[in-house]
Amino acid sequence: MHTVSDFRSDTVTRPSAEMRRAIADAEVGDDVFGDDPTINRLQEVAAARMGKEAALFVASGTMGNSIAMKVHTKPGDEVLMDGDAHSMLYEVGLPAVIANVMTRQFHSERGVPDISQIADAIQHESLHGPGTALIILENTHNRAGGAVIPLEVMDAVRAVADEHRVAVHVDGARIFNASVASGIPVREYAARADSITFCLSKGLGCPIGSVLCGTNDFVNRARRVRKMLGGGMRQAGILAAAGLYALEHNIDRLVEDHANAIRLAVAIVDAPGVLPDPYAPPTNMVYFNTTGPADAFVDALTVRGVLANATAKNRIRMVTHLDVDEEDVDRAAEAIWAVGREQ
Repeated sequence: MHTVSDFRSDTVTRPSAEMRRAIADAEVGDDVFGDDPTINRLQEVAAARMGKEAALFVASGTMGNSIAMKVHTKPGDEVLMDGDAHSMLYEVGLPAVIANVMTRQFHSERGVPDISQIADAIQHESLHGPGTALIILENTHNRAGGAVIPLEVMDAVRAVADEHRVAVHVDGARIFNASVASGIPVREYAARADSITFCLSKGLGCPIGSVLCGTNDFVNRARRVRKMLGGGMRQAGILAAAGLYALEHNIDRLVEDHANAIRLAVAIVDAPGVLPDPYAPPTNMVYFNTTGPADAFVDALTVRGVLANATAKNRIRMVTHLDVDEEDVDRAAEAIWAVGREQ
């Protein structure tokens, strides 16, 4: 157990000693010139994993999503996404500011989109209205508790998109969590999309970085947008080396994070002051409601050495990852029970 058990996000992980050695030994060059061999290798490996022609190393998932929106659309187009999507809530208005597009929202039930809503929302460009150019899916779905969008649902979205000649982008920040939980290879999810991002800096435990994958033409255009956004990171092979290490060593172990999430959810199901979600965590997130203010509950947990994240007035998210173990989980459960009794 660590001095502080940090469940705020899987972004808080720190590189292991082995990953640090990979970083230290990385061969580097100028990536803007295409000369960084480690970045080039990461992009090749990532594209192969996703079954795509090419890939682009970017600073973050948000940057990857913004680039995808910019490449798939033109100013004034419309983008469809879940009302609780990361791109809708947590990317500082990038659809409007960076991609210059309008957004239309559809509803998801526990992270699974309503296909009829998507089909009904698509519109074709006219004298009076914008045309729908892109559908964005988030898999796993953060606000839905790390829910996995089933492959058959993605098939249905793909069919609707093809019918109306609309592109599909998957915000796959935690797509490897989806794959490990479902047993479905990531390339199968990626095959239903024109482009996909995945984060190295979440469950895979890297200090920074995401990868955007698609066709050769898409990635060539994406590289120009990345440059426009200031994303040419020069000798960033030291970061790409961490990504290569993670793709080789940190995917299969995600099952441990999923098991720890269930362990935590079970341990707090009867805790006072807590109203757990009525279903088991599908991946590595535990959400629960509190009878009192969530901020106060989080503050009380912090005093006990457990960090969590209040996502709403009476709602808390806790995320398991490679830097918390079973002892941390048990400590968190004990702290939640203690705080619940006091409040």
